[in-house]
Amino acid sequence: MTTRIEWADETWNPMTGCTPVSEACEHCYAERMARRFKPCATCEENWRDECDVCDPEYYFAPIFHPDRLDKPLHWKKPRRIFVNSMSDLFHEAFTDEQIRDVIDVAIRAPQHTHIVLTKRPERMASVMAWYCDQTRDAPLPNLWLGVTAETQQRADERIPILIDTPAAVRFVSLEPLLGPVDLRSVVFYDGDHLGHTLRNLGYDTGLDWVIIGGETGPGARPMQPEWALDVYRQCKAAWVPFFWKQAGKWLSSGEHFSAWASEHAFDASDPIGEWSRMVATREFPAVAS
Repeated sequence: MTTRIEWADETWNPMTGCTPVSEACEHCYAERMARRFKPCATCEENWRDECDVCDPEYYFAPIFHPDRLDKPLHWKKPRRIFVNSMSDLFHEAFTDEQIRDVIDVAIRAPQHTHIVLTKRPERMASVMAWYCDQTRDAPLPNLWLGVTAETQQRADERIPILIDTPAAVRFVSLEPLLGPVDLRSVVFYDGDHLGHTLRNLGYDTGLDWVIIGGETGPGARPMQPEWALDVYRQCKAAWVPFFWKQAGKWLSSGEHFSAWASEHAFDASDPIGEWSRMVATREFPAVAS
């Protein structure tokens, strides 16, 4: 399915449904979308964004859809595919065999880039280590693996596991960004480097890509401009591709950004100009070309 997700061309959902594991899940867009397609009787009669009757176990239970597995095989033109935009490939409800079936499609469709984002890096590391050991192959060049890190705590927990996971491209999605995140405290080698330079020198370590975005939808929590700018500066200093996705509902309302811009209007360091450059930055890992 074509998508409005800026860093993908298509979404492919051989699994749907999930369960919350951290703060980013509180206002899950996929759960909201799922309820629109499978609402309870109350929602069908009187749609509400917050329904007291709806139970996620009804409309968002994890389900494997084997009939969808071959979909990317019919797409001839190369595409960036977001795998399981409506689920988490490494959810505990899915068997290792089901996950390997999805990975097998990436093998059989090398013309596409398959992008997997998870909040369950432990399962991802285990499955991918098993795969590389069994096949005795290097990580698939068209399979990109990433983790969500909405806060410093989640970055500290998840990124080190990602770094230890066999992958051709490793990335982190700071969306929704719910607080300041210092990636240097997680992936620290020399000065401001995030490890990308070491990857270029042939060492299998470091981050290859950073995505950032604010929260959308009802009840969206704020992303402060300085949080985003700090991550942007970290990436520029480390030569790591940076992708600005969107500002989120809170910051896009205009009122909050205007207040910040007025406060920094005469700042000699020109944060407003830096902001303009940041929101125009949509870079991909070098292998994307």
